[in-house]
Amino acid sequence: MKWINTVNALLHALFFLCYAYQFFYIFVSLLKKPRQTFPAKANRYAVLIAARNEEAVIETLLTSLRQQTYPEDLVDLYVVADNCTDRTAELAEASGATVFRRTDSTLRGKGYALQFLLNRIDRSLYDGFFVFDADNVPDERFIEEMNRTFSSGYPIVTGYRNSKNFGDNWISYGYALWFLRESRFLNDARMRLGTGCAVSGTGFLFSREVIEETDGWNFFLLTEDIEFTVHHLCNGKRIGYCGSAVLYDEQPVTFRQSWRQRMRWAKGYLQVFGVYGKDLLCGILSGSFSCYDMGMNILPAAVLSVFGLVFNLSALAAAAVGGFSLLPVLLSVLEGLGNTYLTFLFIGGITVLSEWKQIHTTAWKKVFYLFSFPVFMLTYIPISLAALCKRRVEWKPIKHSRSLSLDQIRNDL
Repeated sequence: MKWINTVNALLHALFFLCYAYQFFYIFVSLLKKPRQTFPAKANRYAVLIAARNEEAVIETLLTSLRQQTYPEDLVDLYVVADNCTDRTAELAEASGATVFRRTDSTLRGKGYALQFLLNRIDRSLYDGFFVFDADNVPDERFIEEMNRTFSSGYPIVTGYRNSKNFGDNWISYGYALWFLRESRFLNDARMRLGTGCAVSGTGFLFSREVIEETDGWNFFLLTEDIEFTVHHLCNGKRIGYCGSAVLYDEQPVTFRQSWRQRMRWAKGYLQVFGVYGKDLLCGILSGSFSCYDMGMNILPAAVLSVFGLVFNLSALAAAAVGGFSLLPVLLSVLEGLGNTYLTFLFIGGITVLSEWKQIHTTAWKKVFYLFSFPVFMLTYIPISLAALCKRRVEWKPIKHSRSLSLDQIRNDL
């Protein structure tokens, strides 16, 4: 049964070869000086918000946008009330936003809502467009800081994604810590090195020229943010990161809701690779490290993890049927899981230490839930397997209920 150990060792080696550069990113982010920004320009922006039954949180977002340090007369707020059956539209209008109502139960998803909204406003009036989700709460300097990076020549800019319910439980903590890690040790390092960053779902900005090139928002896969990122990186666009632009959003707290959302993400990654895999490969062969980086982020981890799971389950079944000892297989599996657990514990621990002051929850929760973070990440393995096996995965809205101001978030100790 030594061959089982050999195969598992090869899988671990492939993982290391694919993702060793991300450990290098940690040192880059900690040691390399940030890139210089240029004087900010007075750009005019439209804020785009796709909302579906978000009456519990939409007012808080709009209030935080009206309280920005950036000149209010240079920012217009637009909301698409997407198939809403509650008071989202009325509350958004009362909060000063221009609201468009969309009723289309066939074309479902954030991408279609953004396309609907962009097709109904005069895009020529604006230099750039922000995208927020209804549960977001941006820091009061968010637009001002993003504008600084945007003015430095980046046609697409993403911010620092934090969470307003970090310490609710191990699930919200798992999400939140991963997003902090993406911001601090992936996008920040990419920005310092001058490679392409990745848009992370919400709180991003793009220029009018970018959206005119694609004739509106034409990204409709299950992970429209990753599709948007890969499309523009493959077409040579510079995607910047602004670590001083902080955004808080709400994370799921139930495993059922988390499974459904991450299943959509996993399937979406597969969709993106199916559409852009050839372009990414061509970019890699032509020397684009950004294409390699994005390629590694959307496919190998899921495929290698699922292969490892199926291989070890098959080995256990073969040992049981053949009357062989199950112990060598179990020991090999436990060794692999243990190494993976320790790797994620290291990644999580570095992130917690680096971002301690940005994590708005009690000190004991910061430490206690750190040990459940690797378990949260390991649950991606069965989720990835389910995504590979399931033919169709549909977009479903995530319910948000935490309406918290910036002061409440920062004082959640």
